[in-house]
Amino acid sequence: MQPPACITPLLEPLTALPGIGEATVKPLSRVSGGSRIIDLLFLMPENVIDRRCRSTIAALDPGQIVTLTGTVTRISEPAHRRQPWTVTLADNTGTLDIAFFSKWMAKRAVLNAAMQVSGRIELFNGRKVMNTPDYFVSADDHIPPLDPVWPLTAGLFSGQVRAAMRRAFARVPDGLPEWQNPAVVKKRNWPDFRTALLWTHFPGDVPEFQDGETWRESRRKARERLAADELLADQIATLLAREANRSRPGRSLKGDGHLRREALARFGHTLTSAQSKALREIDIDLAAPRRMVRLLQGDVGAGKTLVALLAMLRAAEAGAQAAIMAPTEILARQHFATFERLSPVPVVFLSGSVRGKARREALAAIADGSASLIVGTHALVQDAVHYHDLALAVVDEQHRFGVGQRLTLGAKGDAVDMLVMTATPIPRTLLLAQWGEMEVSRLDSKPAGRKPIRTSVHGPDSFEGVLAGLERALKSGARIFWVCPLVSESEALDIAAAEARHVSLAERFGERFGVGLAHGQQDIAVREAALTDFAEGRTKLLVATTVIEVGVDVPSATVMVIEHAERFGLAQLHQLRGRVGRGAAESFCLLLHGTEMGQVARQRLSLLRETEDGFLIADEDFRIRGGGDATGKRQSGLPGFRLADPENCDIDIGTLLVLARQTAETLSGQMKRQRDVPENILCLLSLFKKSNFASILQA
Repeated sequence: MQPPACITPLLEPLTALPGIGEATVKPLSRVSGGSRIIDLLFLMPENVIDRRCRSTIAALDPGQIVTLTGTVTRISEPAHRRQPWTVTLADNTGTLDIAFFSKWMAKRAVLNAAMQVSGRIELFNGRKVMNTPDYFVSADDHIPPLDPVWPLTAGLFSGQVRAAMRRAFARVPDGLPEWQNPAVVKKRNWPDFRTALLWTHFPGDVPEFQDGETWRESRRKARERLAADELLADQIATLLAREANRSRPGRSLKGDGHLRREALARFGHTLTSAQSKALREIDIDLAAPRRMVRLLQGDVGAGKTLVALLAMLRAAEAGAQAAIMAPTEILARQHFATFERLSPVPVVFLSGSVRGKARREALAAIADGSASLIVGTHALVQDAVHYHDLALAVVDEQHRFGVGQRLTLGAKGDAVDMLVMTATPIPRTLLLAQWGEMEVSRLDSKPAGRKPIRTSVHGPDSFEGVLAGLERALKSGARIFWVCPLVSESEALDIAAAEARHVSLAERFGERFGVGLAHGQQDIAVREAALTDFAEGRTKLLVATTVIEVGVDVPSATVMVIEHAERFGLAQLHQLRGRVGRGAAESFCLLLHGTEMGQVARQRLSLLRETEDGFLIADEDFRIRGGGDATGKRQSGLPGFRLADPENCDIDIGTLLVLARQTAETLSGQMKRQRDVPENILCLLSLFKKSNFASILQA
């Protein structure tokens, strides 16, 4: 569908703006996250500097950011190359020395000319000075009283962004149709879309903001409005996609259960109530004459791999193929080992490391249908892979794949059912944002017989005591994971690197117990050997990075040590802890933290010590941070969202998302009945790159 004419000036490329050439458009597109004019307007300022304080030189206070006007009385070139230029500015109350380390900026000074300067006042040898001012311009030029600071990138200067933003904003038309619920706009006191952009990017242009602090709350409301717009566009698109999934024809996969019964007999345990419930939900979808798109979210150790296998065996019972795609070789091989042990039908493995004859045989088995179950990495979506009859695609740890890879796997067959899985419990708010178009099954109970993991928190003073305790545990036969957050040394973060920690622990324990090392920069064969040695007991202590976060199953491991735990996201800590406690023996998780730890990190570790409920942890972590990636990889905002980011201002994402969902449900119902998208909603979807979803209604 074509976007409405009223917004087409905003959808044009950045090169349509005067002064934006090839040299500027590349860094500008990079920092804007897109090449359209509206993408630039969605580049939110990181900060706003208040330059409204106008002062005489005599009244200056150190630490102040001030804007003042004076006459240039002296220009001093540096005696040495590393010294600054000095320009002296005078008014009728005194003089101020201004230091420039940039020659071109100092060259702006004209002796006896009236100039304006804006920057921070500092003390140097008891004298008030200004080092490297933010502005140094003619007395007639304009310095923004409220000055936004936009993110920059290599090859881009703040002045270029400011000028481009000014030209981009000039294209925003007055009187755009309102797409938000008018009652919500009134209740939350939101400005309209154009005003929200004005208050965000050019608060200094607003007469009411010239005095007092009202601009801060107004700017927060503007940011909230823009975040709500982004969330509404996403939720409308999500509901349209969900409707498309429900109406899309599929194939009915039914079976008599004989393969499942054999697999469960080999497994030797009964399913948990949560596993049984999830499997029933999946079976209903598989049997229905429409495509399944379902999310299976499980807490750590809840047994989602077994549920996936049993779902895939249903496809095999129906005479078709099923494939499971994992994000890493380690996790894929872990699945393959489980499937080979339990599956009564042939299973093949395919990854980038499978070459030569083994690869040719795997491809042939997939193509001729002799392989009922296929396990692999993203190699499963390569052009060379041809399936005989793919009916069910399972994507594990789906957040680690791009949407394109998921869709490509689904396109490898005719009307393929899709089951996506995550071992990271998802906050209810994020569930709406990321997986709102899917049906959801939840595994929230662990297999019987598993004991709670005793979690404790230790500061630097406890380090020697921790090592002594580990030595006692090793002597009693324990197997221990020791996780470090980085592979290479980082002075900035002062984090113990895995190699360095491996050396120190090997010196202490290696001769008696064996100490292995596993990290993501190793050759796959070397890393696999280290994991195998640990799993089979040849080494008793494994130093690793987060490469072991998912897919490493060593039931005999009973101790997890996480170094600099304050550097990890809470969901990631919960995942790492879940590598132990998989057998019948009592298990322990030791969270080591550094000398400096913020309040949020303290809350995280305290929460982890109090509970093992991953779903509670996910919701609490979201509440503590106000938003964030469910995987812990990104610590602010919603994944894939630019404006709905609480890190940059005080935004209650959870409330906004619920409001967006409610508005979207009302609108999508109206659009479904009318089989059309009204102009205001098409404007919104076009601005946020969601207009392709509008065509669903007319399909």
